[in-house]
Parts: sequence; structure tokens; C-alpha cells
Amino acid sequence: MPAPHASQTQNQIASLRMREHDAIELPSAPFDAIPPLRGLSAYLPTIGAIVLGAGIAFGVVASGVGTPVLIAMLVALASVGLFFLFAYSAGYIRIGQRAPLADVIKAGADGLDVGVLIARRDGEPVYANTTFERMVGRGERDRLVALQQFLAGDAAASAALFRLTRAAERGEALAEEFSIGRVLPGARTRRTLQLSVSPLDADEAADHILWRLIDVTADRQREATRVAGVEVQLAQFDGAPIGLASVAGDGTLLHVNGTLARWIGRSPKTVIDQRLTLADIAPGEGAGLLARLSGDANEQSATLDVDLTREDGRIMPARLLARALPSGKGLTIAVVDLAGERAAEFESDESGARFARFFQSAPFGIAMLGSDGRIVSANSAFCRMVLDGASGAGISAADALGRAADPETRTAVEDGLKRVISGRVHNAPIEITAGAKRDHVTRVYMSPFAAGGAREAAILYVVDATEQKALEARFAQSQKMEVVGKLAGGIAHDFNNMLTAILGFSDMLLTMHRPKDVAYKDIMNIKSSANRAAELVRKLLALARQQTLQNEVVSLSDVLSDESSLLKRYLGEKSELKISTEPDLWYVMTDKHEFVQALFNLITNAKDAMPDGGTLTIRARNVPERETQKFEHREFAHGEYVLIEVGDTGHGMSREVMDKIFEPFFTTKAIGKGTGLGLASVYGMVKQSGGYIYPESEEGKGTTFRIYLPRHHADEDVVAPKKEKKEQRAADLTGTGRVLLVEDEEVVRNFAARALKRQGYKVLEASTGVEALEVMEKHKGKIDIVVSDVVMPEMDGPTLLKELRKTNPDLKIIFVSGYPNDAFKAALGDENFAFLPKPFSLPQLAAKVKEELSRE
Repeated sequence: MPAPHASQTQNQIASLRMREHDAIELPSAPFDAIPPLRGLSAYLPTIGAIVLGAGIAFGVVASGVGTPVLIAMLVALASVGLFFLFAYSAGYIRIGQRAPLADVIKAGADGLDVGVLIARRDGEPVYANTTFERMVGRGERDRLVALQQFLAGDAAASAALFRLTRAAERGEALAEEFSIGRVLPGARTRRTLQLSVSPLDADEAADHILWRLIDVTADRQREATRVAGVEVQLAQFDGAPIGLASVAGDGTLLHVNGTLARWIGRSPKTVIDQRLTLADIAPGEGAGLLARLSGDANEQSATLDVDLTREDGRIMPARLLARALPSGKGLTIAVVDLAGERAAEFESDESGARFARFFQSAPFGIAMLGSDGRIVSANSAFCRMVLDGASGAGISAADALGRAADPETRTAVEDGLKRVISGRVHNAPIEITAGAKRDHVTRVYMSPFAAGGAREAAILYVVDATEQKALEARFAQSQKMEVVGKLAGGIAHDFNNMLTAILGFSDMLLTMHRPKDVAYKDIMNIKSSANRAAELVRKLLALARQQTLQNEVVSLSDVLSDESSLLKRYLGEKSELKISTEPDLWYVMTDKHEFVQALFNLITNAKDAMPDGGTLTIRARNVPERETQKFEHREFAHGEYVLIEVGDTGHGMSREVMDKIFEPFFTTKAIGKGTGLGLASVYGMVKQSGGYIYPESEEGKGTTFRIYLPRHHADEDVVAPKKEKKEQRAADLTGTGRVLLVEDEEVVRNFAARALKRQGYKVLEASTGVEALEVMEKHKGKIDIVVSDVVMPEMDGPTLLKELRKTNPDLKIIFVSGYPNDAFKAALGDENFAFLPKPFSLPQLAAKVKEELSRE
């Protein structure tokens, strides 16, 4: 049945037939209408002969008359005749009829394999070559109608003709391709045709359209044959008895055949969709192989025995045969299943097969050495850890182990190898450090191998000790901190007792003198020195993580904004301070005062590192958990953090200094210029807040400290409010009531008792907890508040509290101690008490007692 557009096309073409009722039948009419041309050269001989004859005749006649003019004319005619005769003889003038141009063009067009039809834009045919007539038939004078009738039996072809006709009317170029079931002349099968229209460009043919009809059946058959061949090759690739893969330069698997996909428990599509890498299916060894062939232009292929990892976690022994691509940006890999080979080995030699299996699957590196010190065989772990995935056979063990070592370690390796190869025992392992930061540690054990015969003389064991060394370093640091903590905690109590007395009696003396008195200045110097000593004790406690932190929910954006002016003044005019914070910075839980103090400690170091001025930058931003998962710090717990970066443009630090900056009392400053506790206290504060601190420095390029504090999820209404600055007024510290003062240090007890009595309180004293219970028994119900030390002989403060609460559950108690309240708070459970850290001054003690007595 004709296509829906076929009738429209037929009506359109039929309307055009009326225009050519007098036309000469195509294709000869347009060219036959051109009159044949005869060249001028056909008449030249005749003209020449006439002119020559006339000249001779006139010469004869004139000879009798003798008129000079007539003689001249005859001479001219004779010259013209001679010229034409000479030109004809020389071949410059040819005599004969020239072929018509229309016939030449027609002959050329008829010789084409392409059917050509020229028609006006309105559809009126002008010319069709014989190939076109042969393809569509000669029966119809209107060649477009003949084409439409030829394609009428095929819907797709008729629709294509309709679109082409419309394009021709619009003067547009268009090409269509379709298959028809109608057999062409000389053809035996279904044919594929390509029909196109395009406007002619010449000015005189601007309203004409060129139709071209091409039989592309043979081309499509060749293409189909090629596609079929590719499909066969793909089927062979997919079903090959070995695994095949193509690997990109970054290790991504671009193609895998069905065999390899089946071995690793996945489909080829899944491998591509999940962007699996060579390291995913052959961990360690695969990545090493890629790095090895990509990095060595001279090495184009390699073979490596590995364990393929399936999706379910099972492994399959296999051998990789890899070849680098000519571009150097990838590999082609063949994978051979070794499971059968291993099973055969096990059956033929059970002990040997077991050893081979152990040798290959051991989690540490093993290599057998010959008597010449070269590697005879090595397992996958050894190749990965020492040789970057290379097989290693024939390589000098000394070169392989010593290439990343320092000269001293390399010498030790060479001496150890000589010793074991000669049959002597080498007990001590050798540690080799590598990596850009020298933080990768490999531990090498060597042993002679007497059972190896002449071929194998020694055996090497290589263990990755990086994690172990890191643990050892952290353990040593924690042990150091524990020792310092015990030292600090041990001296803090005694130091704080003495400092409390010094500060307290200084305050009392100051109340007895006027600022103009000579002794007033001396007393202030004593108090100032005592405060500095108290600060040193506080830093020691911070280092040991035993300082008293008043943790609260803090907005670091607000802290940096509030302290920016003070920080700028402290940094000085020579240097520039830049502070930037991320919008919507997360909250943290920390001691606001101690955090600010830590900032000042870091700025102090930066200021000293920039004596001639520079730039100090403080940045704060949020760090999501996905970012922390990329960190290389082994001890870092993944989670959400707020990062505070403090960076300067100073002279930087050497690696040796970097390793010691957090150690207590370590300082690079001149004697008397620093205590060596500034950065140590920063470290302690950060650790007590649950965070991490990492320094980064390079000599001549400045230093940056990065502090990570854990994010605290809190509502805005629980965030510590900003304290409004109020006018300072002298506080009224006087009060009334009966106070029981329990303190084993007599000098502290004397100061505290006198201080409270001066404020109007009645004070009862006790030197121990047992004595305090006796005083309470004697003055039943007459004691309003108890001020007690924590660490005392016979009975400590927490035990005293429990005993007192048995008979006086509402009794108010203030603990005073040089230890942080966290040290004993856990032992008291939900007991309610107040705390005043030592050392304290007279105003602080009086204010705390009055505050607690005023509580309901």
C-alpha cells in the first residue's frame, strides 16, 4: 500500500506534467536543443585559396595597365593568402567539425554510477542521465513521477521522497537513506538506496535542484560484515578462557571480559558502572604494577602473581600479565587462574604446596636470596612493600632495601646481608624509614637459609612497622605526659598552698598600706611574682591535662570578633593580623578563657618569629566528616570539627625543632625569655577539649598551627552569652555567719581564717577531716558553711562531705584545691558543692563564701 504521503506527491508531480506537453523526451532534449557549432577554422582554407587566386588574377590584369595602386592591393591579397596557407601547414589552424559541448556533458553524466536528475525548484524535470532511467525505469516521461511510482510500494521510501520534495521546494539540501524490497535491474536482493536533493549554485541555474540516487547496498553489506566480525571478536573476547582487561592511566578498569568479571564475582557492566580500579580487585600488588609500568619507559611488560579479591571477600590466586599501552597511559592485562595449578601442586607435593601458599599469602614480605645477594624469589607482599610491585627476581637485595635508606642504614643493610649470606646469624632487625615526611617505617629481619642449598642462601622478612612505630611514639608521649602529669599534680598541691599563702598575705598587707607607701610597691612585686608562679603551675597542669576547665558552649566566631582588637594590639604595629571565619560556624565545647589564652600563646610564638614584621592569619571554618576521612593522621577520630588555623610568615622551624615543640620546658628562646610551657599548655588545652593540634612549618616559609575542636550540637539559647562590660565598682565582701575552715596546711589556714574574720565571719578551724567532724558534733546546727581542702591526711575532703551530709543534708560546702575538680568530682556522684581553685586571693575567697551563703 502506498505511504500516506505518496498520493500527495503523485498529485504534485502530475500537476507539473502539464507544463511539459511540448517538451522533447528526456534526457536528450535539453542538450539537442543546443545548435551544433562549426569552427571558423573550417572556412579558412577556402578563404585563403580565394584570396590567393584573386591576387594572382589581379596581378595578371594589372600587369598590363601598370597602375601602382592596383599592384599594391594585389600584393596585400597575396600576403593574406600566404599567411593562411602557412598557418594551416604549421597546424595552428585546423580544418574540421568540433564535437558539441552538450554531447560531451551528456556522455560524462551517463557514465556515472549515480542516478542524476536535474529539475526546477517547482518540480519541472530538465534532465536525467541513463543511470537514473535504468534505476527507476523508462516508461514514464516525468522522471519524478517515475521515481514516485518506483518507491510507491515501500512506506518508508515514499515518506522519504515526500520530505525530499518539500526540501527541494524550499531550496534546501537533504539526504535520506532507505531499503526497498523491489529488485533493481541486475540485482537479486533487497537494496539500500540513498536519495538526496541539493540546490545548484550557478547563477543561471539558481532555480534548479540536483537529485542524486545512489545504490549503497554493497557499502552497507560491507559494514554489516565488519560489525558481525566485531561481534564475533567480542564474543571471543568475552568468552576467552583467560581474564582480559583494559586499564586507564589512573587504574580504572575500562573494559573487562566476562571471564574476569565472573572470577571477581561481578558483571562487566557492574565493573564499569562502579568505576572499579585494578587496586580494588588486586589490592596492593595491582596498584604497584600500574605504578611500575607507568613510571618506567623502558619496561613495557610485567608478570605478577596476585590474589584477586571477589565481591564477597573471597580470594582467587591468579597471575597478571600486563603490557603498557604505547601512549604510556594505561595497561592491557591478561589474567590466568592459578587455582588449578595450586591444587595440582598440593596433590603432587603437599608440603611444598603448603609452603608455596604460605609464601604467597603471608601478610609480610618474604624474599629468598642467592649466594650473590640477589633475589631468587619474593612473595607479593615483599614486591609491594619494597619493589613497588615489581617481581624482583635477579635484583640486588642491598639495592632494593637501601634505595630509600640513609647512608648509615644502607651500610647496616649491606653488612647484615653479607653476614647472613655467609651463614652467620643476624639477630637485630634493621628499620628503614621512607616517605616524604620520613614517617613510613619498614622493619627488615635477616636469617641464613641452610636448607636452600646452593641456590638459596638467605631469607628476608619485611614487616611494615609504620603503625607500630606510631603507636610506640604515642605511647611514649602519653607516658611522658603521665609522668609530667604526676609531677605537676604532685607539686601543684604544695605549690598552690604556698602561693595561696603568699597571695593572701600580700592582699592583707596591701589593705594596711596606702599606694604612696614605700612598702606598697614591694608588696605588689611579691604578689605579681606569685601570680606568675601560679600561671606556671597552671600551664603544667594544662600540659598534664589536669587543669580546671570551665567548659561551655562557645561560638568561636564571637570569640575571634570580640578579641580581634586586643590581638592586634598584642601583635604590634609591625605585623598585620587577618581574621576570617566561615559563615554559620559550628559551636564547640571548650573553656573560653583557656582558648583565648591558647591563641595568645600561639601569637606570642608568631610574633617572635617575625621580628621585622609580617602577616599573621587566623582562619576558622567547618570541617565535615567526609573531609576528615581523607586525613592521614592515624589517631584522628572521624567526625565533624571546627578548624582554627593560625599561620605566620616568619622564619619557620626545622624538622628537629618541630619534633619537640610540645615537650615541656623546650624552648628556642634565650635564657630567661621563655619557659617552654606555652605550646605545651596549648597542646594540653586542645586535648582536654577533645581536639587535635597539628603544626606545619618549613624554614623560611612560616608556620601554621591547625587546631581541630569537635563540633558541639547545641541550641543558640544555651550558648554562652556575651558578657556586657559594666563599670567596675568595689565589691562589698563583708558578711555574717559561722564558717568551718578545714585545711591541713597551717599557713593557708591562718590566712584564710584571718581573711574571713576581717570580713565579719565567725571562723572555726580544723586541720583534718576527723577534727572537722568533732567540731561539727560540738556545734550542732550552728555552722552555716564549710570551707575544706580536698587532699588531707586521715580523711580527705570528699569523704568528709559524705559524713557531714548524713546529719546535715543541706549543709553548704566549698572545696578548695590545687587539683582540678574533675579529679574528685566523679567520686561524689550527684553531691552538690562549690569549688574554688588554689591559689586564690583574699577577695576571691571572701566573694565565694558570700556567694554560696546567699544561695537559697
